[in-house]
Amino acid sequence: MIDDPNHSPPDQHHAADIPSVFDKTEKLLVALLESAAQAIVSIDRAGRIVLANRRAGEMFGYSRQELLGAGVELLLPESKRAAHGGLRDDYFQQPRVRPMGTGLDLSGRRKDGTEFPVEVSLSTVETSEGTFAIAFISDISLRKRLEEQLMHAQKMEAVGRLAGGVAHDFNNMLTVIAGYNRMILDELSILDPLRGYAEEILKAADRAAALTNHLLVFSRRQTVQPRVVNLNAVICQTENMLRRLIGEDIQLVMSLGADTGNIKVDPNHIEQAIVNLAVNARDAMPLGGRIEIETCNVLIDEAYAKTHIAVKPGEFVMIAVSDTGHGMDSATRQNIFEPFFTTKQRGKGTGLGLATVYGMVKQSGGDIWVYSEPGHGTTFKIYFPRVGEPVSARLTEDPEHPRHHGGETVLLVEDETQVRELETKMLTQFGYAVLTAANGHEALDVSRDHPGEISLLVTDVVMPIMSGRQVADTLVASRPGLKVLYLSGYTENTIGDHGVLDSGVNFLSKPFTHQALALKIREILSR
Repeated sequence: MIDDPNHSPPDQHHAADIPSVFDKTEKLLVALLESAAQAIVSIDRAGRIVLANRRAGEMFGYSRQELLGAGVELLLPESKRAAHGGLRDDYFQQPRVRPMGTGLDLSGRRKDGTEFPVEVSLSTVETSEGTFAIAFISDISLRKRLEEQLMHAQKMEAVGRLAGGVAHDFNNMLTVIAGYNRMILDELSILDPLRGYAEEILKAADRAAALTNHLLVFSRRQTVQPRVVNLNAVICQTENMLRRLIGEDIQLVMSLGADTGNIKVDPNHIEQAIVNLAVNARDAMPLGGRIEIETCNVLIDEAYAKTHIAVKPGEFVMIAVSDTGHGMDSATRQNIFEPFFTTKQRGKGTGLGLATVYGMVKQSGGDIWVYSEPGHGTTFKIYFPRVGEPVSARLTEDPEHPRHHGGETVLLVEDETQVRELETKMLTQFGYAVLTAANGHEALDVSRDHPGEISLLVTDVVMPIMSGRQVADTLVASRPGLKVLYLSGYTENTIGDHGVLDSGVNFLSKPFTHQALALKIREILSR
């Protein structure tokens, strides 16, 4: 029987009266109908279904017996049924071969009540029994999902490009603000009443630098130095901190796979991602609940990759963070990774937590997906490519080099005038002889005209005409002993792929303190 409240099945006598339009159809036509990838349905002027192929039953969840003789409105969303009769009458009065509702989003309705997007083409056939309409119906659910994923990926890429550009320019300004302010603090007595003002300026600059760092992470332009780590080991290191962050009213469950493989990432990124996801989960459970962190090895096949934009098949390590919170609706899920998007009250969050997670995952070559429904909690699943390499040796901190004031000559290349002037003052205070250039061509001229040795090239990375990398490659070719230090708010892939530093590259991220610059230069020159 037909399971629909707005439709009653025809009695047996009525169904038997339905004209058998295709009685004389040859076996070949029947085979074509039954093997078609589309659902094929034919109706008479009254809207009764007189033909339905195998795919129609599969697509809508009805048996062929349930479809034959039923009104075609059975296959439509309830909101569209009332108006369909008029549209059908209009079509039969003026038959034409064309998609019905061109330019509109069309939907079908399955027997279980679920609706799904469809594409419908119509044609008519004249028989001795009268005119019949034939609908060719395609389920375009997969195509719609992929289109939405592609649009989201393109939007995130565009926003990321904008965020990276803003962060780059802002970091130059912060370098000037923080640099000169630090010089002022060095000159002010501890008892000077102006010192408090200068310290507040420095605090604000530090907060602004943290904000731009979040934007760089989201836009995948943060500079990182990845190494091979074991995911379980990194997570275990964060467990105590997580328990303090989420509070005693939330249960933390660790379900770490015993054979979870290694991944190549910046371990700080993993820790930040887990903390951000855990804090987000905590905020979704104001009355308490449960957070579960799970890891395991995953093999992504071609079928999964085809339904997820930018996902490549292969071996991955998955980390899932699930909560029992209030969940999210579809509209929230679509915007959840955008910077400054937040569902929290004003002043309760920056909207950068999940955007930061998204950027860190993408920069590490991974993927992140969110699964959530209102009232049913949320699960974030992150996939990182699995590597066969052993865990890298733990990085050791270099002891602080003394502030050795050498007398070496440094060539400084910086296109921003204020930043160049500040860095020149810093280098001069450190005791170096400083040569300056505003761009790459000028740097080549300065190097050619300088008869003596140049020990170090300090260059901005992102510059017009010639990038810092191009300047360095050219100068090192003519001065083989020249060492190089890159300075930048972000790398723009010129000294590393997607912000991942090439091996052996010396880099200092803007904004930096004069102490950090001094130590970095001595580290390089003392090797």
